[in-house]
Amino acid sequence: VQLQASGGGLVQTGGSLRLSCAASGRTSGHWIMGWFRQAAGKEREFVAAMRGRGGTYYGDSVKGRFTIARDNAENTVYLEMNSLKPEDTAVYSCAAGSVMHERVAREYDYWGQGTLVTVSS
Repeated sequence: VQLQASGGGLVQTGGSLRLSCAASGRTSGHWIMGWFRQAAGKEREFVAAMRGRGGTYYGDSVKGRFTIARDNAENTVYLEMNSLKPEDTAVYSCAAGSVMHERVAREYDYWGQGTLVTVSS
């Protein structure tokens, strides 16, 4: 299984970006697919996750601004990021797997390479 993330870039405060993560290989529509981020000098942080049947979960710092969506037919998960703030600057990584606790990074089986999001003030 491979995960390919894309869509990062430089955006001004208040702007928007859309990240994509395409999964290939022996994937499962039942897996949870999620996003984590890690800013320089900080620990990895849970951003959002979505179950195959549609349940969604968000980190407190992004709730109301970010939206996760999933196309099971295309094995792709999206992260729509609005009202971006400088503190959203980080490397965003997608992950997938048979997960019981969606906010726990070590439970995910597969990880993408990460895409950098930079929000300028």
